[in-house]
Amino acid sequence: MKSLKIFIIISLILLFIGISGILFIYFWAQKDLPNFKKITDYNPPLVTTVYTRNGHVLGYFYKEKRFLVSLKEISPWVIKSFLAAEDSHFYEHEGVDIVGIIRAAIKNIEAGTIVQGGSTITQQIIKSLLLSPERSYKRKLKEIILAYRLEKYLNKNEILTIYLNQIYLGHGAYGIEAAARTYFGKHAKDLNLAEAAMLAGLPKAPSKYNPYNHFELAKKRQRYVLKRLKELKWISKKQYDEALNYHLILKSSGDPSWQQGAYYLEEVRRWLINKFGEEKVYKGGLIVQTCADLEHLNAAKNALRKGLIASTKRRGFRGPLKHLSPTEYSNFLSKQIIQPELLIPQSGEWLKVLVIKVKPKGAWVKFGQEQGFISVESMAWARTPDISKAPEDVPKIKDATKVLKAGDIVYASIQEKKDNLWILSLEQEPEVEGAIFSLDPRTGEVLALVGGYDFFKSQFNRVTQAKRQPGSAFKPIVYSVAIDKGFTPASIILDAPIVYEDKTTNSTWKPENFEGIFFGPTLLRTALVKSRNLVTIRIASKIGIKNIIKRAKLLGIEENFPSDLSICLGSVPVTPWELCRAYTAFARLGTYIEPYLVKEVKNSWGDILYQATPQIKEALSPDTAYIITYLLQQVVKYGTGWRAKVLKRPVAGKTGTTNNEQDAWFIGFTPYLLTGVYVGFDQVKPMGKYETGSRAASPIWVNYRLAVEPNYPIQDFPKPDNIVMLKIDGQTGKLASPISKEVYLLPFKKGTEPKEISNIPDEFNSNQNKENILKNIF
Repeated sequence: MKSLKIFIIISLILLFIGISGILFIYFWAQKDLPNFKKITDYNPPLVTTVYTRNGHVLGYFYKEKRFLVSLKEISPWVIKSFLAAEDSHFYEHEGVDIVGIIRAAIKNIEAGTIVQGGSTITQQIIKSLLLSPERSYKRKLKEIILAYRLEKYLNKNEILTIYLNQIYLGHGAYGIEAAARTYFGKHAKDLNLAEAAMLAGLPKAPSKYNPYNHFELAKKRQRYVLKRLKELKWISKKQYDEALNYHLILKSSGDPSWQQGAYYLEEVRRWLINKFGEEKVYKGGLIVQTCADLEHLNAAKNALRKGLIASTKRRGFRGPLKHLSPTEYSNFLSKQIIQPELLIPQSGEWLKVLVIKVKPKGAWVKFGQEQGFISVESMAWARTPDISKAPEDVPKIKDATKVLKAGDIVYASIQEKKDNLWILSLEQEPEVEGAIFSLDPRTGEVLALVGGYDFFKSQFNRVTQAKRQPGSAFKPIVYSVAIDKGFTPASIILDAPIVYEDKTTNSTWKPENFEGIFFGPTLLRTALVKSRNLVTIRIASKIGIKNIIKRAKLLGIEENFPSDLSICLGSVPVTPWELCRAYTAFARLGTYIEPYLVKEVKNSWGDILYQATPQIKEALSPDTAYIITYLLQQVVKYGTGWRAKVLKRPVAGKTGTTNNEQDAWFIGFTPYLLTGVYVGFDQVKPMGKYETGSRAASPIWVNYRLAVEPNYPIQDFPKPDNIVMLKIDGQTGKLASPISKEVYLLPFKKGTEPKEISNIPDEFNSNQNKENILKNIF
């Protein structure tokens, strides 16, 4: 009896120890269970995708190239193929395939080491998400317990969804969607049986079976998967044969990142990181909808490049890229891989060519196995650089030997092909830089942003980072204050010399007009249209610098403004983004709007994380904004913005040029599109004689707008009810009479319009009497 009690006690103790051991092992393994109990808790590293407004992919950000897709977005052939290859009893077991484990154990015993795992798809998920890749019985035990637990939280389809998104399939592709794009250039839902079977063969050894590197091995593995499908009776013999004989074409869908709209994409990347953090941007699988428009982006990029190249040519030829001795010719040419059939005349493509012979009429060149000719006519611009002289001040080049010599390496563009000779033009990459920024002033959406000539040479974004003096492009802000302070477009202001002495610095400031001359009594309208500096200074001194600064800040220009009259001529540096934002108040007739790049951000499951809300602020009265806009239309019709007339629709704009032509601007707008262009060297220095906003910047604006303008109907700026239009005598500022020689139709706020009709006898037309009349008017 005593021995029975001892036996029972020992048995209970052993049972307790056994149960405790099992519970210990269970909880020891359970604490490593994935931190999700529903499918939406699954958050692997995913690709953040950035889209344009029209749904095109602008670029990707990622650490692991993985796109999250549901089972509905995956071809049924993919599901069958992976199950056949990895876990044909997936829908029957509870996370662990006992038969598979026994089979693997026998194999391992026979081999004397661990050679087969017998893992189910659920176990593979556990290993991928939590455990190390080591092969040990301890790890296998934990894997089995966690797999069983995972199946209690998620259903089979959810587990399979995780598996097909999580698995690494080689060539940098994580998950089935990335693999489909990487190997076949299509989405996972579009894969056929042959393609699905090849991808299903990759998990065993993604590098070994990579079809790009080892196609025959990949094909062998595909055959194994197809055979398994046939054995399971999931496909017929006919389907097996067709898939096995299907001609597979390997093709990557490519990565559009940084290929189009690189500056825009980079600015979006910075914004996202600032908003969500780097971890979320590179691993969170965000779906980002931007305001970018590829047509606008490409048109802007092309226009900027063309304008900067034209600008660099106006300064002359800086010389060859390098010079080779005859013994170096063959080495240079042998390294060039040229495919003649891909060379397209007038495509804008440039080549590096070797000059082999030069005569006055032109230069003969070689590139690869091809021969070309650069005529002296295409070198007409290639003078010795001299920024003190404009191109029209010097004769064109008429002797090619004064530009090139044998052994020179230069850039050339393809014009045409005559027989076996390529006709080329001499080219030169610009050192001068620039930016173009374009937005819809109605919504604030930024359609195009190009921050420089070549993103891969310089990531410095001149739209958002380059602060440069805007010159006369700042004047509309000054004149808007003047209109609010009682001036009208018909006000007469004296254009005459001004000298300011600064006693604190013992210096003298003698501002001048661009033309270097004075025009006497001048209509305010004409002062803005012709960009007269001295009139602007006189107006600024009357309305007060503090009021101008206040207006600038109200328009979103948050720079440090000194209490200095020079600010009215645009001496305070701003970015193109800031200046364009300020101009939206004119385009919108009173309110300015904050430009924005990103419209919406969603997480990988489609939940909205951010949605843009237009930020609008009151800045001007509609009447004042309309008057300035109308005068800026006059700048285009009769002033320095004349090139924009080619659009043949209502356009308002203003050029800007700083001292010594160091910076050039043109900000132009319609009711539906506002575009700013800046041109200048990064290290501030003169660009050359006449490199003004009109010559250097406005052609870029025009080329861009000509490309996109057909997308918009012709629209004019709506006139507020409080505005009256009157014909004004350009000499007196009074109402025009039948004998008025200069007549302008100008806008006025009701109650501020002139009441007196101009009727001045000839004897009062002397400059002295005009000045006396001016004093009487004021």
